Order: sequence, then C-alpha cells, then structure tokens
Amino acid sequence: MVDAKMLNKMSSAPGFIAALDQSGGSTPGALRLYGVSESDYQGDDEMFRLIHAMRVRIMSAPAFTGDKVLGAILFERTMDGDVDGEPVPSYLWEKRGVVPFLKVDKGLNAEENGVQTMKSMPDLDTLLIRGREKGIFGTKMRSVIAHADKAGIAAVVEQQFQVARQIIGQGLMPIIEPEVSIKSPTKEQAEAILRDEIAQQLDKLPAGETVMLKLTIPTVADFYAPLTAHTSVVRVVALSGGYSTAEACEKLSHNHGMIASFSRALAENLRASMSDAEFNASLAATIDQIYAASVNKS
Repeated sequence: MVDAKMLNKMSSAPGFIAALDQSGGSTPGALRLYGVSESDYQGDDEMFRLIHAMRVRIMSAPAFTGDKVLGAILFERTMDGDVDGEPVPSYLWEKRGVVPFLKVDKGLNAEENGVQTMKSMPDLDTLLIRGREKGIFGTKMRSVIAHADKAGIAAVVEQQFQVARQIIGQGLMPIIEPEVSIKSPTKEQAEAILRDEIAQQLDKLPAGETVMLKLTIPTVADFYAPLTAHTSVVRVVALSGGYSTAEACEKLSHNHGMIASFSRALAENLRASMSDAEFNASLAATIDQIYAASVNKS
C-alpha cells in the first residue's frame, strides 16, 4: 500500500512537483543550460557527479520545501545518492516534506504510427522493490506522441496502463506520462484522441486502484478537466514540454485542477557560476512563479 501521509499530500495539498529526473541522454543538455559544457567533464561518472551536485543544490535550497514543492521525480542514480550523508528519498520526505518519485522508464522505441512507446523494462519489479525500500512513493514513465494517429496513441496508453498496474501491484503510485509534443502539427487532434483513450483505460481500473497523470498543457484550456475529475485519478500534473518558464506558467494558469511538474522550466535560470545567495534567490523566484500558476487559476 502507498504511504497514507504522502498520498494525502499528493492528492490535496497546494503546490507542484519538481522533475529532477534527467537521464543519461538528457543530462548533457541539462548541464549545458546550467553553464557546464561537455568539455568540463570526461565520461559518464563525472557527468553524473556534476548533475547530482546540481540536484543537491536545488533540493537543499531554502525555498525547496513541501510548502510549495509537493514532490520530486528522481533519476535512479539520484535515488541511490545522498544529501549530506542522508539517502535522497528520506532526506526529501523527512527533512524537506517533499514526496519522492522515481523515473522508471528506460527510454523510447523508434517512432511508429506517429508515437514512441517505451522500451521494455524486464527488471522493473526489482527496481520497484528497491525504490519502495528506499522510501519512494511513486514512479514516472514517459512515452511521446508526435501525431494524431489513433492506433499509435491507443498503443501508448495501453502500454502505460499495463505497466501502471504492475507498479500498483508493488504498492507504488504510478505517474502515467504520454507526452504530446508541443511541436506536433496535429497537437489538438492528438489531445482529443488521448483524452478518450485515457478515459477508457481509467474506467477499466479495479475499484480502489488509482494513478496520476502527467500531460502536456492542452491547446484548449481545461480540456483535461474530465480526467481531473475521474475517481481513479489522484492528480493531473503538467509537463513544461520545452516551453519557457513564463510561457508554461501562463498556459498552466488557465487549466483548473492541473498542477506543474516542470523540469527544464524549473532550472531555466540556474547557473553553476552563481553564488549560493544568487542561486537560492533565483530558484525561490521560479518556485513562487510555478506555485502561483499551479494554485491561482484565471
């Protein structure tokens, strides 16, 4: 069973989820935005050490607390790391009041029928058990939708829910993330198909089984309101999807019941060269901005 206190926080408290889960493929880009070029490190170990240092700086900043940051999605290596000698998941929950999630997908398959499904995860149960033992509350897994192809979108959603049931079976809360690309020429049409497919899968969930949804901010405001209201949905969160912080926050502010789960938009203004005071002030301002868009709706 999922942790009751964490579930209560995730389902009802005001705030947003921080996405700190860049994987091996997206880490160089995240470091580059942070002001660390690929010539500044050699090999994966050094790269991951630098990204972990950046994440620790974020997680230990004064503004990064459960008052506004409800949860944080972690990369597997981050889950296995520590902050000041304390394992990251317990540090987040016990010291900061932030619910820890774990990114579990292993990347994407090549595009087929306008979508990219997730690669197989043969060791998922082992990872879920390890995460649960470390104090992880839930998981996140991402697919990508590039075109409004009904067969492709149906395949993405079916796979997401199939894996979600496996995650629920291990006592964790799944965040289902079928991302519609903001560059899609058929974004609005894809969202219509996606909403219907998700609703069908939600209706098939056994009584008492719940999920979270992480979705691209829709073209039409409040388009996902029926999913937000579904009894099997704990929370609907929004990905920033490549929008700037300002643009993502502005779009999110028109979607009631939807909160942020931003990655790039959260760290957009942070730089390695900043003093701690500058870094903490910049992060605090961004947290306030994302919190306001998640809570105050126009």
